[in-house]
Amino acid sequence: MIPARSDAIGRTLSMRLVTEDKMTIAKVEVERFSLTSAKPFEAIVTALKSAIGQPDMVNFFKETRATSSFPDLERVVQRGLGRTNLMLFAEFDLGDILRRETGSRAPKIVRLVVGNPLIMKEMVKHVPDAGSYAPVTVLIDERPDGVHVSYDKMESYLLRYGSSEALAVARDLDAKITTLLRECAS
Repeated sequence: MIPARSDAIGRTLSMRLVTEDKMTIAKVEVERFSLTSAKPFEAIVTALKSAIGQPDMVNFFKETRATSSFPDLERVVQRGLGRTNLMLFAEFDLGDILRRETGSRAPKIVRLVVGNPLIMKEMVKHVPDAGSYAPVTVLIDERPDGVHVSYDKMESYLLRYGSSEALAVARDLDAKITTLLRECAS
């Protein structure tokens, strides 16, 4: 077991490492950004989706694989980005699944997988495990007290790796996403 340590911002990161036969299991504490909004669910989802690119992902991946140079790849990615330099990779309507079982009384809940391959590249260059966390998830769900908008901060995922370069990119991404979520929910 590795004892808890503090990062530069004063939070405590607790980790537990278990190693056996070249297998390591690490427990990572994750910071969740969450806010509650009085805005209607649909208004928040629409605002968020209007700020991010929504390329046809099948065509997007075909085009990126067909590029022969990094500048060509960058051009394809740039075409797929919205005004926030982010794009929608996938959308999961979890509420629809619940409603199929319980009827229309189930709350609305959607998971949006959002990111930018060029931002992901910058983190993965320094911390390959960042590829496990990017693109990121934004969760929007209805609850009795309002619509909750949640995002697990990339910085908290990457903190344990100690790469200042990856953390700088993660902090920028976190700021971009949390600012966008605040705008969409207020």
